Amino acid sequence: MKVKRIVSNIHTEDIMAAKRFYQDVLGLDVWMDHGWIATYGSHKEMSIQISFASQGGSDTPTPDLSIEVDDVDVAFERMKSAGFSIEYGPVDEPWGVRRFYVRDPFGKLINILAHVPYNYE
Repeated sequence: MKVKRIVSNIHTEDIMAAKRFYQDVLGLDVWMDHGWIATYGSHKEMSIQISFASQGGSDTPTPDLSIEVDDVDVAFERMKSAGFSIEYGPVDEPWGVRRFYVRDPFGKLINILAHVPYNYE
């Protein structure tokens, strides 16, 4: 048996509120929309991962979702411009990621991150 996909389900009565955050700002594609459920994703290959944590690192709260992007600073500016609540960062963490926390329209704490190249100097 092989795990093919992990799907995170966020309960809301306002399905369309996801569009602005996940599609308009983050650029995910709508894969399915039945009115009662809308699924966003990327047609690019993505890794399957599930984490369990007692904190978010650097003594921050554990985020509900972590989303890796190719440019944290662009994502940060887009979130800020769209009026979403930034709760932490952006910051370069000692374990090699640059990240920030933002609240999605449903109050979920989202960790937006990118791995940063190690500086050997």
